[in-house]
Amino acid sequence: MKTLIRSLAAAVALCAATVHAQDLQPLDRIAAVVDEDVILASELDRAVNNIRTQYATRQDQLPPQEILERQVLERLITMRLQTARAQQTGVRVSDEEVDQAIAAIAQQNNFTMDQLRQQLAGDGMSFDDFRASLRDELLIQRMRQRFAQTRISVSDAEVDAALSAQATGAQYRLAHILVALPEGATPEQIQTGQQKIDGIKGLIDRGEMEFSAAAVRYSDSPNALEGGDLGWRRTDEIPAAFATSVSSLQPGQVIGPIRGPSGFQLLQLVDVRDAAQGGGAGTVTEYQARHILIRAQGDNDSAAKARADSLRARIAGGADFAQIARDSSEDNATKSGGGDLGWFTQDEFGPDFGGQVAALGDGDVSQPFRTQAGWHIVQRMASRQSAGNDSNRRAQAREAIGQRKLEDEWDRYVREMRGEAYVSVRVGANPDPEIGGGG
Repeated sequence: MKTLIRSLAAAVALCAATVHAQDLQPLDRIAAVVDEDVILASELDRAVNNIRTQYATRQDQLPPQEILERQVLERLITMRLQTARAQQTGVRVSDEEVDQAIAAIAQQNNFTMDQLRQQLAGDGMSFDDFRASLRDELLIQRMRQRFAQTRISVSDAEVDAALSAQATGAQYRLAHILVALPEGATPEQIQTGQQKIDGIKGLIDRGEMEFSAAAVRYSDSPNALEGGDLGWRRTDEIPAAFATSVSSLQPGQVIGPIRGPSGFQLLQLVDVRDAAQGGGAGTVTEYQARHILIRAQGDNDSAAKARADSLRARIAGGADFAQIARDSSEDNATKSGGGDLGWFTQDEFGPDFGGQVAALGDGDVSQPFRTQAGWHIVQRMASRQSAGNDSNRRAQAREAIGQRKLEDEWDRYVREMRGEAYVSVRVGANPDPEIGGGG
């Protein structure tokens, strides 16, 4: 349930923009027609503004407005298609389940229901629209669960191979850029995609744009706005077309373009570590840490960041971390204990949080960093190698393999939906002139 609520909270920034066709206002323009439904220009505007709020202190990392609108609109289109498919296949979410999810989000943000309504109103969104958006997100998650149960399997041999690779192989942190091609792409579409990916590669090779910035601006991947980050992967988790080349790269180097099932891709090696750093087959790396959380709501992201910066400066000046956590942290579950999180593995609190903790040395204090929960300051107290029992390690490996397979298969499934649907975009979607291509 914790994972579900965390995912729901993370999706609100985009889902909160969703309004269904029956709410069409007379003066509202249509941004896109999706089968028998529409996405309104006001929905698109709200979604773009939500993204800009998330990047309030990092506006330079966002692409120009027209490109950002195009990326966000594509996300809204795919979400609308997934919701429709869920309903068509009999997936249902009860009113009680929606009520429970809303109550959990309010509790997670330390809101009463009245305060949640006020916050939504301040963001320009009605409670009914929020409720409808949350129902859609629950529908999609339930459909993904059914999809996983019927289409994803992990063999014992795959688990054995993964555990062996953990013990002996290196791990690579990767990022990618995707120029997508539709199913059954025509020669003209393939040529256009080739020209676009070559143009992007040229910008990176000439030093005119960082890889992550190019991913944000040009990639068709769902993680484009995260700079194309794929996280840490073992060799057996890297697409075969890239796997043999990655081990010979230095951090920062780029390979590709290579054409795969999804389209043309570029891959960058961001960092590399040995198996011991990531946890070997016989051990699991655990961390002891404490944290301070400042929650960010709506347009208050920059204020939350400023407050976190101020607390970090006090700690750097000699103030006691635990006392500041007790006085100022907004994580009610840990503040009374000075922010103590106990012992945990890197993935337990999500990749963003875990990655920050793993990058610290014992005793170090992080700079403020952002997750969906808000702004964090973390002090890593200690680390250790814990000998997990074999059944737990196998279960963890099986879950990780299954999740990776699910992401790949689900992406393919959504692309198939997109290719089969009638979609008419009514707002500007001009190609990027400096890299050529059209569409």
